[in-house]
Amino acid sequence: QALEEAQKAIQQLFGKIKDIKDKAEKSEQMVKEITRDIKQLDHAKRHLTTSITTLNHLHMLAGGVDSLEAMTRRRQYGEVANLLQGVVNVLEHFNKYMGIPQIRQLSERVKAAQNELGQQILADFEEAFPSQGTKRPGGPSNVLRDACLVANVLDPRIKQEIIKKFIKQHLSEYLVLFQENQDVAWLDKIDRRYAWIKRQLVDYEEKFGRMFPQEWCMTERISVEFCHVTRTELTKIMRTRAKEIEVKLLLFAIQRTTNFEGLLAKRFSGCTLGDGTAKKTEVPPPSTNPFLEDESGTETDEIVIEKSDMDRPKKPKVPDNPFHGIVSKCFEPHLYVYIESQDKNLGELIDRFVADFKAQGPPKPNVDEGGAVLPSCADLFVYYKKCMVQCSQLSTGEPMIALTTIFQKYLREYAWKILSGNLPKTTSSSGGLTITSLLKEKEGSEVAKFTFEELCLICSILSTAEYCLATTQQLEEKLKEKVDTSLMERINLTGEMDTFSIVISNSIQLLVQDLDAACDPALTAMSKMQWQNVEHVGDQSPYVTSVILHIKQNVPIIRDNLASTRKYFTQFCIKFANSFIPKFINHLFKCKPISMVGAEQLLLDTHSLKMVLLDLPSIGSQVVRKAPASYTKIVVKGMTRAEMILKVVMAPHEPPVVFVDNYIKLLADCSTDTFQKILDMKGLKRSEQSSMLDLFRQRLPAPPSGAENPGSLSLSAPTPEQESSRIRKLEKLIKKRL
Repeated sequence: QALEEAQKAIQQLFGKIKDIKDKAEKSEQMVKEITRDIKQLDHAKRHLTTSITTLNHLHMLAGGVDSLEAMTRRRQYGEVANLLQGVVNVLEHFNKYMGIPQIRQLSERVKAAQNELGQQILADFEEAFPSQGTKRPGGPSNVLRDACLVANVLDPRIKQEIIKKFIKQHLSEYLVLFQENQDVAWLDKIDRRYAWIKRQLVDYEEKFGRMFPQEWCMTERISVEFCHVTRTELTKIMRTRAKEIEVKLLLFAIQRTTNFEGLLAKRFSGCTLGDGTAKKTEVPPPSTNPFLEDESGTETDEIVIEKSDMDRPKKPKVPDNPFHGIVSKCFEPHLYVYIESQDKNLGELIDRFVADFKAQGPPKPNVDEGGAVLPSCADLFVYYKKCMVQCSQLSTGEPMIALTTIFQKYLREYAWKILSGNLPKTTSSSGGLTITSLLKEKEGSEVAKFTFEELCLICSILSTAEYCLATTQQLEEKLKEKVDTSLMERINLTGEMDTFSIVISNSIQLLVQDLDAACDPALTAMSKMQWQNVEHVGDQSPYVTSVILHIKQNVPIIRDNLASTRKYFTQFCIKFANSFIPKFINHLFKCKPISMVGAEQLLLDTHSLKMVLLDLPSIGSQVVRKAPASYTKIVVKGMTRAEMILKVVMAPHEPPVVFVDNYIKLLADCSTDTFQKILDMKGLKRSEQSSMLDLFRQRLPAPPSGAENPGSLSLSAPTPEQESSRIRKLEKLIKKRL
C-alpha cells in the first residue's frame, strides 16, 4: 500500500513537471514573438546609421577629390597638404567597397592626383634647384615649403628623391673643389674639407633652414652624405698616392677627422644612420684596472698601479659616438704605416733604455721605499698606453692585433735586454743556475760575493719584473676591452707574463746562490775539523759564527730592498732554507769520526744555526715580525732531522738492538745508506758495521703490500706532538751541557 502511494505521488510529480515544461515553452515562444520586431528595428537602425555615415564619407571623398584636383592645378600646396591626408584617411573606409565601380573610380582618381602631385613637386624642385647650369636662387619659396609638407603624405620615395636631389646639388661644388687632381684634396689640407662643410651648413641654415620640415633632419643628412663622399674620395686618392703617406701625415689626417666626427656627435643625434652606414661597436664591460682612465687625456704621463685601484667603483662607459668611423674608416687599410712606425719607435726606445743603463749605471738603492723600480719600465708602459689609446681611436680591428704583436715583441726584449741582461754574472757557474752548481765545493778558493750595489740591483730588477708582470696582465685586459669582441681571443700575453716570472725566479735564485755560496767555506771547514779530538763543549764554533755573519750581511739588504714585494722575500727565505739545510746535513755526514763531546758541540752548533734560520726573515730588523708558517715548517723539519742525527751519534751502540731501534724511532729513515753514514760518524770498524747493518735490516718494520724495495722506504713522519717532545728534550740536553 505504501509502495502504491509512492508510485502515485511520483506520477503526480511527473505530471506537474510536464505542465511546467509546457508553460515554459509557451512563454519562450511568446517572448520570441515580442522581441522579433525589436530585433528588426535594431538591424534597421544599424544599417541606416552605416548607410548615412558611408554616404557622408562618400560625399566628403567626392568633394575632396574634386578640390584636390583643382588645388593641384593651382599649386596650392598648403591646402593640399591638409586635404590630401583627410582624403586618404576617408578612402581607407571604402576599402571593402572597392567592388563598386563608382568607389573604385574615386580611388583611382585619388591615386592619379597623388602621382600628379609627386611629379609636379619634383618638377618644381628641379626648376628651383637645377642639377646643372644656372645658379641657385637666393632663398626658398613658400610654395616649396608647402610642397615638402605634401611630400610627407605622398609615397616615401618622393620625399627620398627630393632629399637626394637637394643634397646632391648642394654638394656638387664640393666634388669640383676637391677633385683628386686638386692640391687641396691631399691629406695635408684635410682641414679645408671640414671647414667647407661647416660653412655650407651655416649657409643652409640661413637660406633653407625653414623650407624643409624639422623631422627631415636635413642638416644631419647633408653632413652624413658629405662624410660618405669624403670617405670615398679619400679612399681613392690614398690608394693612388699610397707611397706618399707618412705616419705624421696619416696621424694628422686621422686626428682632424676624428675631431670632426666628434663634432658631428655633439651636433646631431645620428637618427639618419639607421640604415647601418655607421658602425656601432659593442660596449665592452667596464674595467677597474689601472689603465682605465679618461681616453681624452692621452697626454697622461704616469700609470699608477695600486691595490686600491681594484676597490674603486667601476667607471661608467661613455656612450659610443654614432659617427665614429664614418670617415676615418678609410684610413684603416693604411694603418700599417702607423704600426711600422711604432715598431721602429719602440725599438729605439729599448735601445735608449740599454744605453741609459750602461751610461748611468744601476739605480741608487732606495731602501726607504722598499727598493728602486727601474724608471724605464714606467716609461715603456706609458708609451704602450699612449699607442693603445691612439690605435683604438683609429681602429678596433686587425690593427689592434698587429699592435698587440708589437707590444709582445718589445715586452720580451725588455725582459731579456734590460732585466735579465743586467743581472750580475756569477763566477760559480757559467751554465745556468742549477742545484748541482750550488752544491759544488770550492776547496782552497775564496768565494766571490756580490757587492752591496749588486745585491740592490738584483732586488731592483726583481721588483721591476714584478711591476711588469702585474702591468702586463692589466695591459692584456685593457687591450681586450678596446678590440672588437670577435678578436678578443687573439689577444694573449701569457707568454710575456711567463717571461717576467722567469726573470723573478732567476733573480731569487741568484740571491739564494750568492748567500749559499758564501756559506760553503764555513761548512767545508766544519767537515774538516777533527771532531774526535774535541775535549770540551764551549761556545758556538767559528764556522757557525761565519755563517751567521754572512746571513746578517745579506738578508737585511735583501729584505729592505724587497719590502714592497714581501711575497718574493718569503720565497727567497724558503729557497735558501731548502738549499742550505740539505747541504748542512750532507756536510754533517762528512764529520767523521765524532767523539761524544764532539757530537755535543755539533749539537750546540746545530741548535744555534736553527735559531738563526728561524729568525732569518727578521734578522737585523728593528721591527720583529713572525716568520711565515710555511718557512718555519721547513726550517723546523730540516734542522730537527740534523739534531736527531747527532742524537743518534751520541747514543751508545751497545747493545746493538737498542741502538738500531733508537735510530729507527728517532730518524724514521729506513735507508741503509743513511744508517751506514751514522755508523761512519761513530767511527765503528767495518766488522762491527757489517753486523750492525744485518741487524738493522732485520729490525726494519715490514713494508706494506705492493711496496718497493725496503732500502728506499721511509717511515711515516712523526706527529707534531712527537716532534715538539723531541725538541724539548734536546733543548734540556743543551742547557744541561752549557
